[in-house]
Amino acid sequence: MRKFFFQNLVMGLFLAGLLVSVTPASAFGASIKDQFTVAWKQFHALSKDKKKSQYRSEWDKAAKKFRNVFKRSPRGEYAPKALYYLGRSYEELGYHSGLKKDFRKSVDYYGRMVSNFPSHAWTDDSLFRRAEIRLRKLNEKDLAYSDYLTIVHRHSKSDMYSKARARLDSMDRKGMSPKQQKRSKRTKPSSTIVPTSAPVVKDSSSRRAKLLSVRYTSSDSYTRVVLDLDDEVRFRYQLLNPNQSVNRPHRLYIDLENTILGKNVHKATDVADGILKDIRSAQKDPRTARVVLDFNAMQDYKIFPLENPFRLVVDVQAPEAGSVVRQNKSTKKKRTTTTTTTTTTKYTPPANSKAMAGDLLEQLGLTFKTIMIDPGHGGKDPGASANRIKEKNINLRFSRILAAKLKKAGFNVLYTRTTDVFIPLEERTAMANIKKADMFISIHCNAHRNSAINGLETYTLNLARNRNAVRVAARENSISAKRISDLQVILTDLMLNSKMKESKDLAKNIHTKSLANIRLKWSVKDQGVREAPFYVLMGAKMPSVLVELGYLTNKTEASRLKSDKYLAYVADGIVKGVLEYKKQIERYASL
Repeated sequence: MRKFFFQNLVMGLFLAGLLVSVTPASAFGASIKDQFTVAWKQFHALSKDKKKSQYRSEWDKAAKKFRNVFKRSPRGEYAPKALYYLGRSYEELGYHSGLKKDFRKSVDYYGRMVSNFPSHAWTDDSLFRRAEIRLRKLNEKDLAYSDYLTIVHRHSKSDMYSKARARLDSMDRKGMSPKQQKRSKRTKPSSTIVPTSAPVVKDSSSRRAKLLSVRYTSSDSYTRVVLDLDDEVRFRYQLLNPNQSVNRPHRLYIDLENTILGKNVHKATDVADGILKDIRSAQKDPRTARVVLDFNAMQDYKIFPLENPFRLVVDVQAPEAGSVVRQNKSTKKKRTTTTTTTTTTKYTPPANSKAMAGDLLEQLGLTFKTIMIDPGHGGKDPGASANRIKEKNINLRFSRILAAKLKKAGFNVLYTRTTDVFIPLEERTAMANIKKADMFISIHCNAHRNSAINGLETYTLNLARNRNAVRVAARENSISAKRISDLQVILTDLMLNSKMKESKDLAKNIHTKSLANIRLKWSVKDQGVREAPFYVLMGAKMPSVLVELGYLTNKTEASRLKSDKYLAYVADGIVKGVLEYKKQIERYASL
């Protein structure tokens, strides 16, 4: 009996040892570090194994291990590394499978790493790898350019800086002539990078900047506040979460360094409607002016500077219907920012779902009823002038012609201006946002030092990718071409929240139909659909385009632009493009 007992004990210990040897360490409470190390070793072993690396299942296993590390501690020390290696796993899988879906999954994980851990040592690596995939595998050159630009401006001391700088220089040279390329290679890139949130300030020990005014436009879902100054300043901002115990709403502080309040700045302004509750301005100390914005509700906000004259723009959105807003606060040096996420309550389809389909499409912005037309320039800003024509007059005359045709096609039409008045660029898209327009069309005429240049071109908001786009954006923004580089860094924060793809599709339709309609009677050069950072399109919540009707500096085109008959043909083409885009959107919706 005793012998039998010892035999069973030995066998039990043997089986227990065997069980331990084949059971994953994580089942016995392995540390996250150990779990990550195991996953890391298996990933690198797989990448060197030519046979196993051919199988999707092997890469899925590798990804699963990193996913488990991340799930155990989403904000822990190994979370960013796990996200990075999730991106690496699907990137490697993409190289073996050749499928875009795998590369897109890799881009998604790199993006999560960048957005969740913007200051991590591996963030620049994630940005660079994402950029390489976008450039070489997904043909998303603009987004790749944005990633390289972000590395150069925000990670200037990282090991990816020189590689990103080289990629940008290479992409820029592709848009140049051979002579320009040679000149570019001889010119060393500037090593001084200026953060957009802290512009360079001249030595002003004796002179301080002045806050001239605080303007706002507000509605129940959107607010734009503009701080006008007489010089560039450094600024800091901080968002405080609401605190009901002390009756404090969402509160945004903006501190302007080396700045004093102007005489026309109101110390306190109550706002009766919209999501903006009140604005307060004060001299915090002899060298700092503070502006405080109190909001009734807030979902997301952006702050960005514009130039000539210098001003700060604050865009704020209200929470969407049926959503709960949660604030996650993160503090950085000299600035505190707040990341806002929205959790939407579960939707239950009503019994009469089909009858509700039309309403749903409208809520999703998939139908178009209201179009805002923006006649560029006006008042003290004449725009381009050549061949005894002022651009502002052509823009307004054409806008009236276009509006009449859009109304005839069944659209409700709004204007940013109907007379010869000056309206700041940032107020134009704010008007469209406040009125909840479904489309924004800004009308302009072009100009060039070479009077032989002519043709029709249509623009959307994005990074400028060639010298001509930089030139046009600099002219329309009233800034120097040199400052476009700094502006593009601002744009990397804004453009992903804009209706960029929709705007590009709209621009293609408008451009194609306009060319076809004009060519029924005249010969016109196709200058293409282009992209550039225009102030007038920044912050638009709807598909938005900027149309350059032609070159006033070209005698033939200037003569045509004086003719209402010619303008009517261009307008008919734009209307056809709008209708074609509307048809596409509604067709997608019906699917």
